[in-house]
Amino acid sequence: KALHWNPTDLATYYNNIGAIYSDSGDLAKALEFHQNALKIRETTLHPNHPNLASSYNNIGELYQQMSDHSKALEFYEKACDIREKSLTANHPDLATSYNNIGEVYQSMHRDDKALQSYQKALKIRETALPSNHPSLATSYNNMGQMFYIKREYQEALRFYKKACQIFETASPTNGRDIATSYHNIGEVYHSMHSYCKALECYKTACEIREKTMQPNHSTLAESYNNIGVVYNDIGDYQNALEFFKKSHEIREKTLCQNDPNLADSYSNIGEVCKDLGDYTLALEYYVKALEIRENVLSPNHLDLATLYTGIGHVYKSLADYPNALEFYRKALELREANLPADNKDLATSYNNIASHYHAMGNYEKALNAVLKAFKIQQKNFPENYQDFASTYNSLGKIYRSMKDYSRALHYFKECLMIFQQLELETHPSRAITYSNIGDVIQLMGHYEMAISFHRKALKIQENTQHNSLECSMTYTNLGETFREMKDYSTAITYLQRALQIRENKLPKNHPDLAVTYHSLAKSYIATHQYDMAMKNAQQAVDIAKEKLPSTHPHLLEYRKTSEQLRDLINTF
Repeated sequence: KALHWNPTDLATYYNNIGAIYSDSGDLAKALEFHQNALKIRETTLHPNHPNLASSYNNIGELYQQMSDHSKALEFYEKACDIREKSLTANHPDLATSYNNIGEVYQSMHRDDKALQSYQKALKIRETALPSNHPSLATSYNNMGQMFYIKREYQEALRFYKKACQIFETASPTNGRDIATSYHNIGEVYHSMHSYCKALECYKTACEIREKTMQPNHSTLAESYNNIGVVYNDIGDYQNALEFFKKSHEIREKTLCQNDPNLADSYSNIGEVCKDLGDYTLALEYYVKALEIRENVLSPNHLDLATLYTGIGHVYKSLADYPNALEFYRKALELREANLPADNKDLATSYNNIASHYHAMGNYEKALNAVLKAFKIQQKNFPENYQDFASTYNSLGKIYRSMKDYSRALHYFKECLMIFQQLELETHPSRAITYSNIGDVIQLMGHYEMAISFHRKALKIQENTQHNSLECSMTYTNLGETFREMKDYSTAITYLQRALQIRENKLPKNHPDLAVTYHSLAKSYIATHQYDMAMKNAQQAVDIAKEKLPSTHPHLLEYRKTSEQLRDLINTF
């Protein structure tokens, strides 16, 4: 005998089966059953019936999970419309509808609309729910996300901390939500460049996850990665590498070969290897990341631009200027085609192009490119924001090369001021800035003051884990300063230290080696060691002829020194 279902019960049955499929991840089947339930309810229930709102809400949720945001919004709004008509103004289900609509708008990057919806949900929940209710924590968390996206970091912190307080007091055993809250708070502090607080929060999240999650859980990999990023930002590259490798180890075991998170790990390790001066290994990791991203991303995806930039940096560090320019241009073209003209990432690309022109001795083009970057950053950031540091450094280097020493000194000091405000006492870039200031002061004839700045640089470089090539730059600058002071033996000592590092770490035809060879040649000339002078002068010329344009000021200077040396030898 056939069963005759009551339509209400049949709709409930379809709804429940849909929920089971949804929980198991079969969204297509779930949608089919929820749509069956909806058809019955639309024909048998009053247009404002709560069960009809539930069906619309369930279907909206499925479309949201399937990333069909316009469909999700359509069904969420139908559910909300019924609830606005049939429920009291402070009913929790109405708050749920506003919250769901906010999530869709957030996914669609319609941030103002998302914030409005989240605010409506929060207003109801603060009135209708106990102060430690988990749904209230969800609302606070959503508000924090929106203010974080809008870069209103103090407001983001306020809401994230409220959410965290509820999770810690109402469900202290819920490690997942508590860890996520600390992660979110850490993310805000990180964006505010409050690195110590960011590190503290990320480590708290990590400790909770280590206690409550499986050793290979994805959120643990996320925590290790976050800690690595902060260490990298403060210039602690060895610790950064350690945590990036921990994260990578989990991801290698648990993710498929083309997973974007695995590409992130390769990219992060590549960046640290670059900062430590291990350029061959850096390139290897960057290429692995690029292979994954080119396989899974569209050709105009902006993550590719980030990788092109990293690879460009490595090629530039290796003095492979044609390849460096190729990758810098790839990144720039991608960003120009897909970003607004005043986007901060475009400033990064213009700075990179400027660094290439500077290396090639084309100082006017370098200056034009870096001023483009500066103009964009002025629109995006408050004065003395950390992103200005690289631009000030570029301006300082360009003006120094153009022999405009007062301007060069001004910009290097602006760069230093940023590191002082951020309290990054031992950051490698701070040491480089000290050495750059010392170099300009030396060029202006103030030798004792120059030495004091170079010693500040060395105090950081010789007492922290660093890229020894940065130390070699300071040794070269000290050598030049002592040569100008006619203390030739001390000059040669420092220059030989620089040369030893550069010969060990750089390709034999690297222009930085030419700089040191040329400085040694001038010191040997001053001490009448003409054979040594000629040997070093010729090495400088040979490298510059191979790697630099024929009109490059360095090549012209090296040739001039070599010719003067020949005349001197012929005279004797």
